[in-house]
Amino acid sequence: MKNDPQSAWPEEVFALLKEAGVRQVAIVPDAGHARLIKLCEKDKSMRVVRLTTEEEGVALLAGAWLGGEKGVLLMQSSGVGNCINMLTLSISCAFPLLMLVTMRGDHGEFNPSQVPMGNTTQDVLEALGVIVKRADAAEDVTEMVSSTLRLAFNTYRPVALLLGQRIQGAKDFRKLTQSAPK
Repeated sequence: MKNDPQSAWPEEVFALLKEAGVRQVAIVPDAGHARLIKLCEKDKSMRVVRLTTEEEGVALLAGAWLGGEKGVLLMQSSGVGNCINMLTLSISCAFPLLMLVTMRGDHGEFNPSQVPMGNTTQDVLEALGVIVKRADAAEDVTEMVSSTLRLAFNTYRPVALLLGQRIQGAKDFRKLTQSAPK
């Protein structure tokens, strides 16, 4: 593992997922999870499933659990809004659901469309009965993923770990537009 916590957390999270026996990884592609997704894709024991929308991941992971496999849903905070109705499935059917959510709409956000869901993600999840934890520093991610893995799979509850925008760094609109093809 690398010593720099800013760059090491995806590798450390991947190692935790492997150690916990996670075999299904449901994703809507997200730059915040890009390195973690690539690591999971390279691993022959993990199945990465690209979703068209985040709520499909809840159903996919319910099926994985019923089939004897552990899974994780990787998404952005804007995707939480897409899952509202489906999240009750985990509670009513008592199966574990681990969600690692990269936050948008907080620290230094440039896109005003991301702010409303980013500001309400934790409240929405908690209102639905999801246990919510948050990491805002890269050095806290590994410990928080470890504890949320245990919490979800030991208690058969939905658990979301919100990965604050400070971990990834705020996107810079000027850089995005300058690098766009002309």
